[in-house]
Amino acid sequence: MMAALGITDETARRHGPLLQRAGAIAASLFDCTAVDFRDVADAAPLRPRTRCVRLARGPLAALSREGASLTAMTYADPVGETALAMLLAAMAGPEDPIAADPESLSVFALAERLAASDIPVLINGPTGTGKEVLSRFIHTRSNRRDQPFIAVNCAAMPETMLEAMLFGHQKGAFTGATAASEGFMRAADGGTLLLDEIAELPLSLQAKLLRALQEQEVVPIGSTRPIKVDVRVIACANRDLPTEVAQGRFRADLFYRLNVFPLELRPLRERADDIAPLAFAMALRHARAMGIGQAVPCFTEAALAMLRMHSWPGNVRELENVVRRAMLLAHGALRIAPEHIVFDSPARLVSAPVIGGLDVAAMTAAPLDPADGDRKLSSIVQHSEARAIIETLEACGGNRLRAARELGISERTLRYRLASMRDAGIEIGRAAPSFSATGGGR
Repeated sequence: MMAALGITDETARRHGPLLQRAGAIAASLFDCTAVDFRDVADAAPLRPRTRCVRLARGPLAALSREGASLTAMTYADPVGETALAMLLAAMAGPEDPIAADPESLSVFALAERLAASDIPVLINGPTGTGKEVLSRFIHTRSNRRDQPFIAVNCAAMPETMLEAMLFGHQKGAFTGATAASEGFMRAADGGTLLLDEIAELPLSLQAKLLRALQEQEVVPIGSTRPIKVDVRVIACANRDLPTEVAQGRFRADLFYRLNVFPLELRPLRERADDIAPLAFAMALRHARAMGIGQAVPCFTEAALAMLRMHSWPGNVRELENVVRRAMLLAHGALRIAPEHIVFDSPARLVSAPVIGGLDVAAMTAAPLDPADGDRKLSSIVQHSEARAIIETLEACGGNRLRAARELGISERTLRYRLASMRDAGIEIGRAAPSFSATGGGR
């Protein structure tokens, strides 16, 4: 592998163990042959059109970004997780995915196999877990890589304009249509169309999307002539689509059309090995924009341990906030310590810890009872559901899979319900500690 990556004998001798570890991981994520590795004392010429990582051994970890294509890195322990995380971050290009957790790597390995085909893919996972990154990875590993990748957020567009923006329109088709528009599906012709937050698509438009996918053709608003398109569709959802189908909010035929091969991205708290490389990559990415200069502050072991212990309700987006905040609080220091780590606080609509007229702390210490609080049906249902989940988890010893079966829901739906309870301020830790999906303590 060393020779394939263009690594000189001197660099391999000094940094071989670390390069072997990082190369084995990075090879499944991006093109490692686009990176040159050099010991700081190695004067061998660099290969053209490659990024360079200069490596040095030293008592203190250090990172610096010297231009767009050169990163210098000093590390102490070649078998330590900090050195591995730093090198993965230094190797990655601007569009490359970053991961080190075994489950994340298995998802990317499966996605690479899927990229060779044109079958639709449905990516499930909470907001901020990297669904668009995974979608771009599939596109860049496919034979459509040189064609357009068009990302559409179905929740961000006005419902009245969504059809025109997806399928296009003719000039004069409606008020304000002063020029014709090809729409996102035609813009993605030959490439990949990402439909993010697909669960937000109105029912009336779901039928038209289904026909467009089945026939591989679109009819612009104001036209009667269908136009052929060649589009590979990837859809993303942060809600449980089978539940949406069961409750009549999503068409079953469209779900089965999109769900040819489902992938799932776990919350960041369940991918602890991804946290350190992501944090270092974000520090490298934002250092220059924040006016920090070439030297990039490095996370201490204590700071990384603090990041790993956080529950990350905001997933990777929250991690990015925390990293940028820590870099500012470090005031140009070369170390990010625990005192620089400030986690996001969830927004509250009320000043006291009260949800629906009930004390949140009391809800975890005692059975939930809406009798003393808000008597609206929605509140009663919410509280009854939370109580049922907590009691079932307790009865199943914290095993989420067993609890989901007892409740008659999928294990994924249970995770979403637990996340919703946390977002609402209902702490479940005392009543049901966090366990892995297959049972046992984490």
